[in-house]
Amino acid sequence: MKKLTQRIDKERLLLGVAAPLLAVVAAVVVTALVILATGKNPIDAFSEMGTYGIASDSQVYILNKATTYYLAGVAVAVGFRMNLFNIGVDGQYRLAAFIAAVLGGALTAPGWIAIPLILVCAMATGALWAAIAGVLKVTRGVSEVISTIMLNAIATSIIAYLLQPGQLGQLDPAGTLVSTKPLPQGSHLFNIDTGASGILDGFIFVAVVVGVAYWFTLGRTRFGFDLRTVGLSESAASASGVSVKKMVVTSMIISGGVAGLIGMPTLLNESYQYDNSFPVGIGFTGIAIALLGRNNPVGIALAALLWGFLERSTNHLEFQGYDKEILGVIQGVIVLCVVIAYEVVRRYGLKRQQQRVGAELAAQAAATTENQEVA
Repeated sequence: MKKLTQRIDKERLLLGVAAPLLAVVAAVVVTALVILATGKNPIDAFSEMGTYGIASDSQVYILNKATTYYLAGVAVAVGFRMNLFNIGVDGQYRLAAFIAAVLGGALTAPGWIAIPLILVCAMATGALWAAIAGVLKVTRGVSEVISTIMLNAIATSIIAYLLQPGQLGQLDPAGTLVSTKPLPQGSHLFNIDTGASGILDGFIFVAVVVGVAYWFTLGRTRFGFDLRTVGLSESAASASGVSVKKMVVTSMIISGGVAGLIGMPTLLNESYQYDNSFPVGIGFTGIAIALLGRNNPVGIALAALLWGFLERSTNHLEFQGYDKEILGVIQGVIVLCVVIAYEVVRRYGLKRQQQRVGAELAAQAAATTENQEVA
């Protein structure tokens, strides 16, 4: 046990926890000042948020939201670990959800066959859409930021065209909602009825599996080691025999594959169809969650829960007379504080590391001098 404790760098662990905590505390302080500037009491606001956010029905809501946000965070984090900025997660997940919804609506197979096919279709669509950006980067040197932004716009246009009545879409009886053909009852994923607290999406278990797979692949396999090596230094990775171009394309494919699952909780557990009210912008939320969670599977889960809590509790504040923009302020401030806090902690950690190395070198030099004097 003692050896295990010695192997753990306590200072490094402390620095890793300090950055997100510092970001959240700073965000709370800034948000309190904003609420105070509007003439409201920030203590009352935070009290309302805490009371409503931990209510039983809120807990189910937060878990359902966190499931989607967690998948978005992992999809972005895969690219981040390779030093790639996959800003196209939003387009990848929406196109994947649309294609999967079309397939699911056309299937007449039993659920145990249809649901895996829908999931594979969604992951394949997201992976192929993300692969375009990866191929463009390694063959033409196109920045993945630019290409994925353009691919987001293209995906939106494709969906808008195909979702029209007469194409793959259909109008509801009221004539207000355009959607794909609904999934048959057998293709609905199981839900968990918690009683008065609400319905918990069964896809939460799939999200857990994705998180475990992400942790194992990046932390316990040769592929994960190569991926992290390329992210840290492409030249070092190339010198060790790793194909940087292959890893870039592969990581984009994996990121897109995970992105394809983001819309599945909504499709398989809630709406059972793709329509023009399908949630958008989740891919960009995933960027903030991956940053706050430091690309760590546990950290991303905590960040996703925090985001779900903020969304639930600040929406409640609007009905209590507070400005509805508070949610945007808190989220924006958290992201800004995360970037600043991580940079401050990184510089402090680098300084401490340099001091430690300097002290060790000085000790070695002193020991060598002493030995020479004795001899």
